[in-house]
Amino acid sequence: MKIYGVTGWKNNGKTGLMERLVTHFTGQGLTVSTLKHAHHETDVDHPGTDSYRHRRAGAQEVVLASAQRVAVMHELRGAPEPSLIDLLARMQPVDLILVEGYKREAHPKIEAYRTAAGQPLIAPDDPSIRAVASDIPLDLDRPVFDLENTDAIADFIAKELNL
Repeated sequence: MKIYGVTGWKNNGKTGLMERLVTHFTGQGLTVSTLKHAHHETDVDHPGTDSYRHRRAGAQEVVLASAQRVAVMHELRGAPEPSLIDLLARMQPVDLILVEGYKREAHPKIEAYRTAAGQPLIAPDDPSIRAVASDIPLDLDRPVFDLENTDAIADFIAKELNL
């Protein structure tokens, strides 16, 4: 499977770029999955549901299945957070996995950057960032794309991965 990341600080446009890239690549007939890292506690299940009650009772893993989707919730119960490699190994084969976050991992990525967020660029100190998608022109040692130019960004990723 081909893996490419979108990274950057909070409020720099990562999720919007991810959404546009998924739409772009699936529109070209590719199968695409995503993996998103959250720094905060997150829960896809809610009090009162049967699956929530199963987890609260102590289940290690709960699979919630319907005609529309399957969700697998794995409780860590004090175990360390799985690595990116471990999580990727659990995913079904597709043409492309887009990874949001995981800025310290070595996979190839593009940095989303907005000046209004007030954060420094990550790219100058990270060779795994192959390009930057920015809301302003930047003078860098790697390609810089307009943050809203999804086609150019997707073409760059496709060339990088030989898609």
